[in-house]
Amino acid sequence: MNTIQRIGLALVIIGAINWGLIGLFQFDLVAAIFGGQDAAFSRVIYTLVGIGALCCLPLLFAPQADEENRGAARGRNLAYSTEFAEENDPTEFNNDKEN
Repeated sequence: MNTIQRIGLALVIIGAINWGLIGLFQFDLVAAIFGGQDAAFSRVIYTLVGIGALCCLPLLFAPQADEENRGAARGRNLAYSTEFAEENDPTEFNNDKEN
């Protein structure tokens, strides 16, 4: 996630909190802080939240990295094995029967 998407995500979170306050308490925090819904600065904040949402839209469709690649990127060494023992190579079974 790049810097623009992080800023956009922060703006979307601010907008979501504001909408939550409107839904629960009928209180518009942005309008209360910046002088009402029609105030110029409130409209700038609303516009920035909308632009932030547009910047975050590609995150919805971005492919997720698989778990193994994410683990390697974090420096973890993931070793998968069976519950009881390491798996054997199937070619070893054929060689044992021939002898």
